[in-house]
Amino acid sequence: MILQQLERIKQRAIWSWDGFVHVYRTEGSLMQWLVANAAFAVLAFVLPLSAGERGFLLMGGVIVLAAECMNTAIERVVDDISTEHRDAAKQAKDCGSAAVAVTAVGVGIGWVCVIGGLII
Repeated sequence: MILQQLERIKQRAIWSWDGFVHVYRTEGSLMQWLVANAAFAVLAFVLPLSAGERGFLLMGGVIVLAAECMNTAIERVVDDISTEHRDAAKQAKDCGSAAVAVTAVGVGIGWVCVIGGLII
């Protein structure tokens, strides 16, 4: 029973990694977010932040990456159904893109609040 559960966990990790690699190879925006996350991670460790602030900011960056992966999933499903231009397909893709933008804005607001707290 335990070995079966460990095998399931292993398979899920492999599938998740395969999905991430697919997004990395096919979506240039993921690389942009990875570079931004690396830069902000350095900043998060250089600035005199609390562990909670640092964790909050790093977690936000990871959530943006997750949103980018979900956006790619939406795009793949929409394109798999049909490559024909349809209003619903455009709306689905635009909503996925909006999800990435909204998470990024949320992280940006978090950074403004934390930096503002350091300045004040």
